[in-house]
Amino acid sequence: MADVPHDISAAPVDRAIERMRTVYRGWTRETSVVQMRSDWDAAFTGCSVPVACHHVSVGGVDAEWIVPADAPPDKAILYFHGGGFRIGSVASHRDLIARISQASGCRTLAISYRLAPEHRFPAALDDALTAYRYLCDHGFDPCDIAVAGDSAGGNLALGTMLASRDRGEPLPVAGVLMSPWTDLAATGASYRTRAEADPIHQRAMILALARTYLGAEGDPNNPMASPVYAKLSGLPPLLVQVGDRETVRDDSTELAAKAKAAGVDVDLQVWDGMIHVFQMFAEIPQSREAIASIAKFLREHLHIPAGRD
Repeated sequence: MADVPHDISAAPVDRAIERMRTVYRGWTRETSVVQMRSDWDAAFTGCSVPVACHHVSVGGVDAEWIVPADAPPDKAILYFHGGGFRIGSVASHRDLIARISQASGCRTLAISYRLAPEHRFPAALDDALTAYRYLCDHGFDPCDIAVAGDSAGGNLALGTMLASRDRGEPLPVAGVLMSPWTDLAATGASYRTRAEADPIHQRAMILALARTYLGAEGDPNNPMASPVYAKLSGLPPLLVQVGDRETVRDDSTELAAKAKAAGVDVDLQVWDGMIHVFQMFAEIPQSREAIASIAKFLREHLHIPAGRD
């Protein structure tokens, strides 16, 4: 495990927290999930770097190609956004995805998978697998594909690799996981020890999102829903980044420990003072450092020359 200490200015992190709280404060028990999704997309829409964006349908799944200048045509990142399986889309995560794409010099296929409660587990995972197979069926060799995701999207990135392995299908060359939500039973000690430090994500909220995703009869210990309970042997190299303030911190640290014990090459980075998916907030200096680290990892495994970060 690599702790990543830095000189931390609280102001950028506080501004990021206030951005999220502004959205949450507008919601009541009467707010529809459709309105929540619209509010979240509106709060995080936009793109701060020059990339080309092209809408595409991948086997019926809504998706978007996000392509930086001079990206090689035969390399791809497959990206899954976060949002607790309830909110989030390519629109809300476009800036994050674009910054990763530009820094790594690689095109990214990002999907807007089906969300709960309308579409419960395993609908989102089915869409993720459809997108991966789409790439494999359209000229991309698995050794030229990396999967990436944040929070619930990190869960889907892991699920895509695990399901492909179990079916005897070729795996992507690497995986990037940002604050991955790997334990829908929320058993990690950090749900208690980081409760005061985490400004947003408390255990009751996490469990409510899990119930929405799984349904009343769903099993949070199902390894395809909670990858921390899966057999992790045979996975490709993983980069896992998580903030030390997160209640979901142990979803990353326990996943990384179990993967390493299973023989997986894992680089775990725990970022001091950082919040859940801090990489989304370009105003936080550590976000830029983390994305530079992600870009280096992706370039090494996708064999893309350096010089873009």
